[in-house]
Amino acid sequence: MEIIKNAAVLLNLRHPKKVTTVIPKSKQLDDNKVVVKWDIDAAHVLKNLNIRVPSPIQGQYDWPGKHKPFDHQKSTAAFLTMHKRAFCFNEQGTGKTASAIWAADFLMKQGKIKRALVVCPLSIMDSAWRSDLFEFAMHRKVDIAYGAKDKRRQIIEGDADFVIINYDGVEIVADAVANGGFDLIIIDEATHYKNPQTKRWKTMQALIQPQTWLWMMTGTPAAQSPLDAYGLAKMINPNAVPRFFGTFRQQVMHQITRFKWVPKEDATETVYNALQPAIRFTKEQCLDLPEMTYVKREVPLTAQQKKYYAALQSQMLVHADGEEITAANAAIMMNKLMQISCGAVYSDDHETIEFDIKNRYNVLKEVIDESSQKVLIFVPFRHTIQLLVDRLNKDGVTAEFISGDVSAGKRTEIFKRFQEQVHPRVLVIQPQAAAHGVTLTAANTVVWWGPTSSLETYAQANARVHRSGQKHKCTVVQLQGSSVEKHVYKMLDSRINVHTKIIDLYKELLD
Repeated sequence: MEIIKNAAVLLNLRHPKKVTTVIPKSKQLDDNKVVVKWDIDAAHVLKNLNIRVPSPIQGQYDWPGKHKPFDHQKSTAAFLTMHKRAFCFNEQGTGKTASAIWAADFLMKQGKIKRALVVCPLSIMDSAWRSDLFEFAMHRKVDIAYGAKDKRRQIIEGDADFVIINYDGVEIVADAVANGGFDLIIIDEATHYKNPQTKRWKTMQALIQPQTWLWMMTGTPAAQSPLDAYGLAKMINPNAVPRFFGTFRQQVMHQITRFKWVPKEDATETVYNALQPAIRFTKEQCLDLPEMTYVKREVPLTAQQKKYYAALQSQMLVHADGEEITAANAAIMMNKLMQISCGAVYSDDHETIEFDIKNRYNVLKEVIDESSQKVLIFVPFRHTIQLLVDRLNKDGVTAEFISGDVSAGKRTEIFKRFQEQVHPRVLVIQPQAAAHGVTLTAANTVVWWGPTSSLETYAQANARVHRSGQKHKCTVVQLQGSSVEKHVYKMLDSRINVHTKIIDLYKELLD
C-alpha cells in the first residue's frame, strides 16, 4: 500500500481508454491522496514517467524465511525489482544474496519471471546460494547444475525454480541454458565478467535476450583498475560506455610509458556513471547488521588430495577395528586429515609432502579480491604457510607471515607495517603465534585456510580484527573442503571445544 497523488488516474495510464479504478470510501484520505494497491507493472510505468514510486514489494510481500530482513536488505530487494538490468554493489557480508532471493521470489509471485539462473563461484554454490535459498525461499525448488555435462543438462531441463551453476559450467551447457526458460540471470561476484574479450563474457552476452532480467552482484566493482568497469557496464548498460575498449581506456587512463597507464583524476566519476543503475550499501551503513559475519566457502579437494584422504580414512577404519581408540591416536589421525585438506603433510620420515592446492587457493584469491580492507589468513599448519605466502607474492598480492619460528622482535615489526603501511595487504598467521593480545584492525576480513581444533584459539584469533579501533564491520570466512573440516567448524560455531569431543568426532567421521 502506498499514498500517491491522483493514483487512480496514474495507475491506469497503461489503459487510457479504460480509466475504471474505483477507490472505496474507506480508502480515501483527502481530495488529492488515496491509498491503493499497485503491481510491479504499474510501478514500472510510473518510474518510466519519472514519477517516484516505491516497489510494491515494500508493502505487498511477506518476506518469507527463517530470518526477517534488515532495512538495507529490503531497500536492495526493492531496487532490484524496479530495475530489469542492475548492479548490486553491496559490500561483502551485508546479505545481498538474501536480498536477491527475496526480489526474485517476489517477481515470481507477480508472474514477471518463471525461472532464475544463479551464476556464481564454485565455492559458494552450495554453502551460500543453496543454503540461503533454503533459508529464505524454502517453498521454491532449487538445484545445482554441476558435474558431467549430461547431468548439468538434465538439471537445467528440469523444473527447479532456481538453478545454480558455476561460471565455466555455463560455457559447457550454453545451449541448454539458452533453452532453459530462464528469464532472470543473477551473476554473483560479477568481476569475473569484466573482460568482454573472454569466451566466458561472450557466452553470457549471447544468452541475454531483450526480455531477460539481469542482476550483477559484487562488493568490489573495478577494485583493481577503472578498466574493470568496461565489461560489466557493456553487459548491463552498453550505452554508458564507448563501443570500443580503447576509447574507454583513453577516457579513464593516462598513458605514462608504452606499457604503463595510470587512472585519470576523474576516472572514479566516469566509472560511477558507467556502472548504473546500481545500489550499494557498505557494512558501516548497515547499522542493523551483526558486528561479525561468518561465511563458509566450499573448496573441493583436488584429485590428489582425495586419493590420500581416502587412503588415510581406510587406515583409520583398520585401526578402529583392531585396537581401542584413544584421544591421542584420534587426534593424530584427524590432524593428518586436516593437513591433507590444507595442502601439505609430514611423512613418517618427517619430510613435507606438498599437495595440489589450486582449488583452495583460487577461492582464497576471490575472497582477497572482494575485501575492501586488508586480510588476515590463519593457517593451522606451519609447513603450509610458506607455500601460501610464496604463491601470493608471485601473484602480486603483498604478503608476510608470522609463525612460531619468527622472533618476537621481527613479529613486532611485521605487525607495525601491517597496521600502519599500505603493504603488506595480507598477513598469513599460524593461529597459536598471534591469537592473543595483538591488534590488527587494519584488516576486516579473517580467512581460515583450515580450522584449528582449539575453541579458545579460534575465538581469540578472530578478535584480532574485532576490537577497539576497528572502523569496519568484520567478516570471518571458513574455507572447507573435507568432512573433517566441516565437522570441526560446526563444533567451533557451536562453541564446543574440539579437544573434549575428539573421540566422538573420530567415530562420527568413520561413520
